[in-house]
Amino acid sequence: MAGRAALLALLVLPALPRRAAAGCAARRLCCPGRSPACLSTGWRPDGSHGPCYCDQACARTLDCCHDYAEACPVIPCVVSEWSVWSGCAEPCKTTYRVRRRHIIQEPRNGGEACPPLEERAGCVEYWTQQGTECKQSLIPALITTGGFGKARKKRAAADGNERTGYCVEFQLVAITPGCLQSHHSYTHWMQYLREGHTVCVECQHPALDSRSLHCYGDGSGSKKNQLLHWQAVGNPRCKGTWKRIRQLDTCSCPSVHSFLFI
Repeated sequence: MAGRAALLALLVLPALPRRAAAGCAARRLCCPGRSPACLSTGWRPDGSHGPCYCDQACARTLDCCHDYAEACPVIPCVVSEWSVWSGCAEPCKTTYRVRRRHIIQEPRNGGEACPPLEERAGCVEYWTQQGTECKQSLIPALITTGGFGKARKKRAAADGNERTGYCVEFQLVAITPGCLQSHHSYTHWMQYLREGHTVCVECQHPALDSRSLHCYGDGSGSKKNQLLHWQAVGNPRCKGTWKRIRQLDTCSCPSVHSFLFI
């Protein structure tokens, strides 16, 4: 009888209140970084019940509420496709063109940050906005190493487009320090540029314009001793000025200090 009485007593005891799940979703909490205010009460990863957090840092400190991952999912940044390239910023000089993209979805809850939204690339426009050709003396010459010319000539001959070119001698007047600070294999030739040296630059197809029969930036039409500008292709920090000495209709540029118009 005593056993039955004890069992009956247990059956009539009031049920203990169950702890509410609470957590992040119930309180609509999701906070960036570490935020003491982003506090809730609920089950924690270690199985205990009590104060828990709904901020981004809780994954490191191991005090997230039980539903943090579901209530605050990691959402990376989403961006649009690139726009088309713009035109050159200014005609008749070495400038830049731009393309852009925009943010479709901002990152949330520690998601991957947004990538750059703008890109720039070197650009030269040889015609003014009015449709007239730029003066040769205003256009900076784009040059590269003469070694590039062998492959270019082979392609032109194969296409049947090879035309007779010419060479121009210049005296280098000023060179920016950037010519010596590039360590890429394709820019080693820039380290041999020296102020005061005479260089030979060849104009060949396809840089040879079919209408004017000149390469842009060759300085034709410039005044005697006029300072002209040049820019090395492959390193925007390598540029300078030179003076046109003479044009050679028969090219015999030496292997050293020999370059090409682009």
